[in-house]
Amino acid sequence: MTSMKHDRAWIAAHIPHQGDMCLLDEVLSFDEQHIVCVTNSHRQAPHPLAHAGRLGAAAGIEYAAQAMAVHGAVLSGGGPGRGGYLTSVRDARWSVDRLDDIDGPIEVEAQRLSGDDNNVLYAFSVRAQGKELVSGRTTVILRADH
Repeated sequence: MTSMKHDRAWIAAHIPHQGDMCLLDEVLSFDEQHIVCVTNSHRQAPHPLAHAGRLGAAAGIEYAAQAMAVHGAVLSGGGPGRGGYLTSVRDARWSVDRLDDIDGPIEVEAQRLSGDDNNVLYAFSVRAQGKELVSGRTTVILRADH
């Protein structure tokens, strides 16, 4: 994997999510099939995805979706990514009820399993301190206008 780092400002400039909705802090590594990002945003208060003061584990799917968007941006050489829509989540599993009480940073890994010019299938894992918190697979339909 490439170890070239991209910080939060770079990420925010290359994905549609801005302000507090840009959830990732840094790209740790990537290659053609994988990306690993890190964040501490799960502990920010108020969190844009929190409900009743809690950030549920299902929010890990959004963290993973943003890692996938960043993956597209880094693979495009830093140009605008194609953008897309998360159309399905399968085999979603979580071992915690919430993310906001996780101490320390969270790592988000996305692995491209297959794809073509129109859609991409990813597996993802959200983990902290060596423990998997949320995982699953997603399908992304890429936008045709890019």
